[in-house]
Amino acid sequence: MPDRPKSLATVGIDPQPIIEDISVVIPTLGRPVLQESLYWIVAGSAWPGRLIVVDQGSDTQIAEWVGTIRSMGIDAEHLPSSQRGRAAGINRGLERVKTRFVAITDDDCFVDSDWLEKMTARLHDAPEAIVTGRVEAAGDEKLAVTITSPKPATYHRPRLTFDAMSGGNMGTSMAVIERVGSFDEDARLLTSEDGEWAYRALRSGTPIVYAPEIAVRHHGWRDEKLRLAQYKDYARSHGGFYGKYLRRGDWFIALRAMVHHARAGRRWLRGVMTGNHEDVIYGRAYFTGLLPGIIAGMRRSTR
Repeated sequence: MPDRPKSLATVGIDPQPIIEDISVVIPTLGRPVLQESLYWIVAGSAWPGRLIVVDQGSDTQIAEWVGTIRSMGIDAEHLPSSQRGRAAGINRGLERVKTRFVAITDDDCFVDSDWLEKMTARLHDAPEAIVTGRVEAAGDEKLAVTITSPKPATYHRPRLTFDAMSGGNMGTSMAVIERVGSFDEDARLLTSEDGEWAYRALRSGTPIVYAPEIAVRHHGWRDEKLRLAQYKDYARSHGGFYGKYLRRGDWFIALRAMVHHARAGRRWLRGVMTGNHEDVIYGRAYFTGLLPGIIAGMRRSTR
């Protein structure tokens, strides 16, 4: 993939083949990096039947960028939303999807040029599955999670660690969305909506297909202070996800929570011993934040 451009103005406007049976949903807070994310969609070897940008921010440029894409020949919709939270953004976008399939990415993810073609091919091969792929690092930020395995895999049951789905690089059919349900908008699961949804999908009998040829780059933009806040949010939200299922008597989740807590403690200790500051702040955030999140998640919702 070549170097990132700075604006949509640098992309050519030669029409690309349109894959009519897939839409792309991008939730955004209106960050400037969205323009580059949109660039890579437009610069791809194929265009989606529909592009839906759910805008939870207030930057008027977002509507202008979507309008620019519409003028190129893509059926693009700018959907303003006063809600907050990625789950709400995805759900509002899914409500507007009319195609058989949908792909979801994030405003700080840059898709490969053949991402949509390869995603659609996999979905046609496995229309009752969730398809996900590689997530590599872009930018200067140290990312907590990248997924770079070159080995394809299909998962049919939840695992004790990671359920293999990346929310910024996923696709499925609307039939699967209907069967599994929408993403959980509970604020206690604020940044673990993908993990909870993947777990729920696997429990429903929906497989997750990991296809390494489907790739995005996750652009890192947070400094250390913002990363620490992010890790704390992740920990509390992950705990909220676990608490939701512990409240329902899911003892597999109890074991998973214990494994997760132990792994966080080990990462914290390893960071201290090796001088790896990133491991220290990540492991400490999870080790100290997971249990309070679990307790919050175990309380019944007051919504």
